[in-house]
Amino acid sequence: MRCLLVSDLHYTLKQFDWVLSQADAFDLIVIAGDHLDISSAVDLNAQIVVVLTYLKRLRAKTRIFVCSGNHDLDARNGFDEQYARWITRARDYGVPTDEDSPSIDGALFTICPWWDGPKSRERVGELIARDSRKSRTGWVWVYHSPPDESPTSWGGRQHFGDAQLVEWIRRYGPDLVFTGHIHQSPFRGGSWVDRIGDTWVFNPGRQIGPCPTHIILDTERQSALWFSLAGNEAVALDQPLTRPVPELTELPAWLR
Repeated sequence: MRCLLVSDLHYTLKQFDWVLSQADAFDLIVIAGDHLDISSAVDLNAQIVVVLTYLKRLRAKTRIFVCSGNHDLDARNGFDEQYARWITRARDYGVPTDEDSPSIDGALFTICPWWDGPKSRERVGELIARDSRKSRTGWVWVYHSPPDESPTSWGGRQHFGDAQLVEWIRRYGPDLVFTGHIHQSPFRGGSWVDRIGDTWVFNPGRQIGPCPTHIILDTERQSALWFSLAGNEAVALDQPLTRPVPELTELPAWLR
C-alpha cells in the first residue's frame, strides 16, 4: 500500500489542489488535522463548505482518512468542551473521520479527534482501548498532536507534544502514529520521524507554497520518504531508526 500523509493545510487551497492532483497515485491519503485556519479572513463556515468539497473530490479518486485538529473546532459537546462537529459530515462522502476505526487489508486505523478537555480525552482513551481488543494485522493511529518529548514535537526551543499520547503509545504499542500540529519540528532541530519502542511516529511539518510537506509510506517496500523545500529524507521501516537518509539525489538500494 502506498500512503500519502499530510497535515496542517490550514485552508491553503493551493496545497489542497496539490493533494487532489496526486490522489490517483496513492491507495490512501491521510490528512492529520488542521484543515481550517482560525486566523483566516475567510469565515469559518465558508471554509468548512470548501474543505468538505475537497474531501468529497478526493474520495472520488482514492481512500481518504481525516482527523480534526485544534483549528477545526466549531462546536461544544455535552461536557462543554470544544470539538469539530463539521468534520463528521465527511462521512456522507465515505470519508472516515473522528472516532471511526476503518480497516484496510486487515490493518486497523484508529482515527482520534482533537481533545479539548479531560472528558474528551477520556473518550479518546476509551476509543483506543476498545480498538486494542480488535483482531488486526497492523495498527495505525491518526492523531493530530505528536507525542511529547519526541523530536516530532520539537518547536525549536521546547517540546509542544501530547504527554497522554506518550502513555498510550507505551501501553498499547501501535505500529504507526500519523500526526502533525507542530509545524517547525522537521526544520528546527527536531524531526519528521521518531520511534518509541516499536512504534513509528510521523509528523510532516508545514511549509509555505503550493506543495505541502508530505510523507510517502510504502508498506511493500517498508519505506517512508519525507519531502520538503528544505530537502528530502528517508527511513527504512524494517530497520532500526538511526538517522534519516538525507538529500535523496539517488535512491538507496532498499528503495529502488
